[in-house]
Amino acid sequence: MTDPSMLLTIAVLGGTGKEGKGLAYRWAKAGYRVLIGSRTPGKAEAAAAEISQMLGDDASLQGLENAQAAEKADIVVLTVPFTAHRATLEGLKDAIRDKLFIDVTVPLIPPKVTKVQMPSAGSAAQEAREILGEQAQVTSAFQNISHEYLLNDQMISCDVLVTGLSKQARAETLKLVAAAGLIGWDAGPIENSAVVEGLTSVLIYINKQYGSTHAGIQITGAKH
Repeated sequence: MTDPSMLLTIAVLGGTGKEGKGLAYRWAKAGYRVLIGSRTPGKAEAAAAEISQMLGDDASLQGLENAQAAEKADIVVLTVPFTAHRATLEGLKDAIRDKLFIDVTVPLIPPKVTKVQMPSAGSAAQEAREILGEQAQVTSAFQNISHEYLLNDQMISCDVLVTGLSKQARAETLKLVAAAGLIGWDAGPIENSAVVEGLTSVLIYINKQYGSTHAGIQITGAKH
């Protein structure tokens, strides 16, 4: 049996939303300790209890305020709406900057969410790098996965593109992609995150145009 002291702890900030809860569910099921972070601790505790009920007593989940979750974690994942992206990072940068940081944020600006609208930094992930500083190990992933897939155990026919500041950070993120039951691809430097994040608006448009709810992408012509 795995020594509990050897398990990594993942903080999912903004984890009370649909995408955050889905990723938390997948990682808790895979055996990670998962901290659900929120600006409202009560909401975080409720989300952790909901996922724990789904997985049973063996799952390790806890709901905390965002800052507490970030402090206690080995890996920090951000799943907040883009409107809260900068403020969240600026308030937590001291707790995050020395850890692997995975940005799931997409710069969607309502009401035109089917139109690609990138921030001045180039992408949400590049904005995170500017805020957190050069020493931060920032990666970007999971933007193109529908939350409808994550909170159940079905196979997901959608790949995950991982970009980031270093090959090592991307490799560590790809381990979490696999732990979540997904196929991941090293998609190169963080500048490429602009393309990956922008694809989300394209997929939302496709969903609306063709009456779907979970359009995704798959890489073909390459061996994984």
